[in-house]
Amino acid sequence: MEPERISAEEAHEKVKSGKCSLVCAYEDEQKCKLITLEGAISLAEFKRNLLLLSRDQEIVFYCA
Repeated sequence: MEPERISAEEAHEKVKSGKCSLVCAYEDEQKCKLITLEGAISLAEFKRNLLLLSRDQEIVFYCA
């Protein structure tokens, strides 16, 4: 299954409304820190908490 691409505006609205989690998709923590968007978590944090996430929660990955 191919990932669905959405606009930055749509992603922002989903995060703002609590409909999704936002994840910076870079493995490099330093690079991720440079481009972290408001409300986003790092890929490493996402992986650490993977088992705690609801399967019903939409997840949006982004990179620059």
